[in-house]
Amino acid sequence: MKFLDEAKVYIKSGDGGAGAVSFRREKFIEFGGPDGGDGGRGGDVWVEVVNGLNTLIDFRFQQHFKASIGQHGMGKTRTGAKGSDVVLKVPVGTQIFEEDNETLIIDLTKEGQRFRLAAGGNGGFGNAYFKSSTNQAPTHANPGLAGEEKTIWLRLKLIADAGLVGLPNAGKSTFLATVTRARPKIANYPFTTLHPNLGVATIDGREFILADIPGLIEGAHEGVGIGDRFLGHVERTRVLLHLVSAQEEKVGQAYKTVKAELNAYGGGLTDKREIVALSQIDVLDEKELKKKAKELEKACGRPPLLLSAAAHIGMTEALRALRDVIVDASEGGETALPDRSMPIEELEDGDDRL
Repeated sequence: MKFLDEAKVYIKSGDGGAGAVSFRREKFIEFGGPDGGDGGRGGDVWVEVVNGLNTLIDFRFQQHFKASIGQHGMGKTRTGAKGSDVVLKVPVGTQIFEEDNETLIIDLTKEGQRFRLAAGGNGGFGNAYFKSSTNQAPTHANPGLAGEEKTIWLRLKLIADAGLVGLPNAGKSTFLATVTRARPKIANYPFTTLHPNLGVATIDGREFILADIPGLIEGAHEGVGIGDRFLGHVERTRVLLHLVSAQEEKVGQAYKTVKAELNAYGGGLTDKREIVALSQIDVLDEKELKKKAKELEKACGRPPLLLSAAAHIGMTEALRALRDVIVDASEGGETALPDRSMPIEELEDGDDRL
């Protein structure tokens, strides 16, 4: 499943059904009077949060959603049936914006949450409604009211407890693959990760969700590279695990580069709790490790964790550090978020949907 975190769609609720003009016609009843029923309401357009989704890719292939019109009124004062609703199914963390892509309509953060985006038009009154003492046989009825139509934007910000940040090839995907069942693409070249990945980590009986986003490089907040595009997916996290590769020649500068990009992006990332770790330490000897750990400590202001996902060094300590911050931030609790560790797979090159 290809990853897509923004989509523009057109929605239209159903028009109301027209009222009926009808008169009672029965044997032995000379003046039956009007009996035209009202039209039915048009269908609504809803958005609903469902489990098992972590992309908006479905909206690449369908961008128009129209609810059904209400049924017209009928004789014998029968009201038309309501039009069928249309439901847009989205992942947890989806935000709905007006056409300007700035005015927030609703932020959907809970599974099962529903919101009506467009109400169906009311049905028109049948001629029975207009009967009065001065007009015993009205011959007119109302048409149904038009439904609402608008263009909206869907924007996905994945919900995770902890986010992994760092330069490209800092070991984020390897860390995620080691501590969860997620299977992100891993290779020895920059920007192996092209989209966010989620996984559920477990430590001492507690679960929490990790998000891995593409690596950041200098100038990311100005559109350089690809990491900036996905920073929104770690806005909702409670803590960031900032990985700095031990293979970097200047680990202190590597830390400052990513930190500067987080600060420039804003979105609450500047003040977010952060755990710093020197990763891939299995490539260093003891002397070089101490030197780089001290350099990183000077840059970030506290002793970094030392870990290697490939050699399974320091992983438990890192997970416990993340868990402690998450539990503390959630005010006593474990996260109530569903398991969304379903891996996001790339479409094959020959897929004709692209």
